[in-house]
Amino acid sequence: MRPVHTAEVPVERSDQTARHQDDNHREAVPLWEAVFSKENLLAALKRVEANRGAPGVDGMITEELRPWIAQNWPKVWAELDAGTYRPAPVRRVTIPKPNGGERMLGVPRVLDRLIQQAIAQVLVPVFDPHFSGASFGFRPGRSAHQAVRVGRRAVQDGNRWVVDLDLDKFFDRVNHDALMARVARRVEDKKVLKLIRRYLEAGILADGAVVASDEGTPQGSPLSPLLSNIMLDDLDRELFKREHRFVRYADDVMIFVRSERAARRTLASVATFIERRLRLRVNREKSKVTPAFKASLLGFGYYLTKGQVKIRVDRKAVKRLKDTVRRITSRTWGVSMAHRLDKLNRFSVGWVAYFGLSDTSRVFAEIDHWVRRRLRQVQWVQWKTSQRKNSMLQKLGYEFTDQERSVAVQRKRYWRASHLKPLEIAMNNAYWNGQGYKSFKDSWSRRQPA
Repeated sequence: MRPVHTAEVPVERSDQTARHQDDNHREAVPLWEAVFSKENLLAALKRVEANRGAPGVDGMITEELRPWIAQNWPKVWAELDAGTYRPAPVRRVTIPKPNGGERMLGVPRVLDRLIQQAIAQVLVPVFDPHFSGASFGFRPGRSAHQAVRVGRRAVQDGNRWVVDLDLDKFFDRVNHDALMARVARRVEDKKVLKLIRRYLEAGILADGAVVASDEGTPQGSPLSPLLSNIMLDDLDRELFKREHRFVRYADDVMIFVRSERAARRTLASVATFIERRLRLRVNREKSKVTPAFKASLLGFGYYLTKGQVKIRVDRKAVKRLKDTVRRITSRTWGVSMAHRLDKLNRFSVGWVAYFGLSDTSRVFAEIDHWVRRRLRQVQWVQWKTSQRKNSMLQKLGYEFTDQERSVAVQRKRYWRASHLKPLEIAMNNAYWNGQGYKSFKDSWSRRQPA
């Protein structure tokens, strides 16, 4: 590995400074040496190990990378420095989309993830200071929550109509020549440019055959998020030039305007710009104009109360939550209640950490009510016999009336039984708290400012 002096590594500048620099400025930095410095490679290795991930086409797992590098890096470096290194094809996998359909992911082998991570670590400080303030996806110090808050401010300022742009299979359709031309605006190092191009053209292993990749930057690679922001930065600049209020999170774009007529005009003109200038495709069927209070942004929506625009959890996000909870609370899953609650709590902590941005507790209370009923159903099944069911209800302090004495032997379906008064009283909120259930609403309340 070649050493590199600290002064040669690109230093991130402030957004304010960067915006005043000429767009044609090129970094006078020996990027190749910075990418493959020992310090940068070690940092990239730690990041790849922390991210773990599935093996690529060679089957190597993340835990095997460090010892493999110790033995084989001189040969890899010689090929890289000579310009003869050839990245392996990515392994194609598909995952279901929340709204139906499938998303194609490309899984590079772990060695290529290391090299791409090293490239990204050096190029992010070169490009990121010049990106627009309305871009929030996959950028240091920026988040989905910031995007949602900016959208709320746009709606509060009177922009009550939304243009929701859908870029059709964006990561699969990026034109390589157009993308590399944009990378070359700030990167002079031809060896770095050549290596990035080779990663774009590495191909895809699907159904046992390698398919050439003439376009696209597969999701799943460490370079893909940065390259997507580079490609779409021209869109951001165009929207700023037109003085639009908008937010972008990767390929999710939402523009806020004051009227339905303006929204429809904006959708038509921006779609034309994207297809002609960026050589991307807009999904005309999924792109839409909608009132701001019916729109969904990154799992959130907005509502109006007392003249103030507030943030809510979008109903589609709640539906996805229920799909997950149904799997965890399936009565056919033969695990202990303690194990089930542990899985449920792990999920709920992460869910509330994200959706705790919501300004209203109602949805969290409704989720709790529904989840506890799911748990009562499971517990009712696990008690099995009528005798044990009646015995457990009495043990939990429920006093039967004569009419309720045979509650456990009533031939009700489990879901209907879970809503019976004896079960609701015996297995109340305090009972589930004692079992270790972490309430969605309580978790949301703890996250709210005092």
